[in-house]
Amino acid sequence: MPHVIIKLAAGRTLGQKASMAAEVTKAVMGTAKCEAKAVSVAVEDIDPQDWLEKVYKPDIIGAWERLFKKPGYDPL
Repeated sequence: MPHVIIKLAAGRTLGQKASMAAEVTKAVMGTAKCEAKAVSVAVEDIDPQDWLEKVYKPDIIGAWERLFKKPGYDPL
């Protein structure tokens, strides 16, 4: 039962978010070998001014060992 949470800077349309969720679902189905009904995808809009405190520090720096794709930027 894969559940994916996408956090991104606010400003994308509902259509863009739906398209992103559909593409992520396809990727998860292909790699996890599961059906679409097993996958859920959430999209969280984050104000860019809050990115450092709400995402970068807790979810990136604070979970560095769990990241399979690390960012190529450092806002610190």
